[in-house]
Amino acid sequence: MLRTIAWAITAASVAGNGFAADADRGARIYRACSSCHIIDDTRSTFGPSLKGVVGRRAAIIDDYAYSPALKKAGEDGLVWNEHELAEFLTSPSRKIPGTKMRFWGLWSFEIDDLIAFLKANP
Repeated sequence: MLRTIAWAITAASVAGNGFAADADRGARIYRACSSCHIIDDTRSTFGPSLKGVVGRRAAIIDDYAYSPALKKAGEDGLVWNEHELAEFLTSPSRKIPGTKMRFWGLWSFEIDDLIAFLKANP
């Protein structure tokens, strides 16, 4: 029994280290986002700027016309922390029904890497 518990703890430890977020992979994933979003400037293009998005309240950039649904989410206190971004990036229309973002979502193993990249570009 103790051997099984020790093995489980070791396996969990190895798995946790093996799947750490990778900002370099996140940069490659971000390329798909870059057709609509920029990260190196605060101005918006087709989509809102993602510069400093981690920790920012949703729908607060002045030069972007957000959907009413996203504006309401921001007014209701939605802040783009890691958890909220992960839910949104999994399925934007499920997280915020009525969003203008026409994106199907990312795989879970891509999301942590993308968020690591976004955090590295405040």
